[in-house]
Amino acid sequence: MSQEVVSQEQWLAARKAFMVKEKEFTRLRDELSAARRQLPKVKIEKDYRFKGPDGESTLADLFDGKSQLVIYHFMLGPDWEEGCPSCSFWADNYNGTQIHLAHRDIKLAAVSRGPLEKILAYKNRMGWNFDWYSSAGSDFNFDFAVSFTEEQQQSGEPNYNFGTIPFSMDEGPGFSVFEKAQDGTVYYTYSTYARGLDIFNSAYHIMDMTPRGRDEEELPFTMAWVRRHDQYEN
Repeated sequence: MSQEVVSQEQWLAARKAFMVKEKEFTRLRDELSAARRQLPKVKIEKDYRFKGPDGESTLADLFDGKSQLVIYHFMLGPDWEEGCPSCSFWADNYNGTQIHLAHRDIKLAAVSRGPLEKILAYKNRMGWNFDWYSSAGSDFNFDFAVSFTEEQQQSGEPNYNFGTIPFSMDEGPGFSVFEKAQDGTVYYTYSTYARGLDIFNSAYHIMDMTPRGRDEEELPFTMAWVRRHDQYEN
């Protein structure tokens, strides 16, 4: 859609009018964030185990001394040779955030069902510095609805995003949040999937401010243009 060309005075009037809507959105987002923090939590009963560069870890270990843990469910399955391009697009936003999160008592890590050696090789290739663990042999991915059996994939029934969307692949993306009490008990507080992941991608939000936005309407699917950052032609 083409934009109307107007005078500076007309532009300023339109911009101020739009700012009213932006402020309404900001206040609503603050209210939503506050309500999210009031959601109930669930005690983690299973003894999930993860593999990392330093050996085996429990879910409690992944907190790394912090009381809050955010896990990105990165799509890299047991038989995959490299990570999902879209997950890689998201993960490019995480480098450099750890020091800031740590000063708010938060640990960010990624978890995939693929073998650790493939995870570490891909992480090194991409130049990322966030912690990334393998949940191979664990129920973790299945319990948090980001890995799916062949039967689930073929059924056509909604199996993703809290049972609202059918997902036909063996791996899906998501974020899950956990809290650790002083006595070491771990609680599950939140997960988000599908469009709920948008907020974690700053590149998309920068695009949203431009005249053409994400410019994906004519593509076969929304992220058809996305490549791993070392695979763009220029």
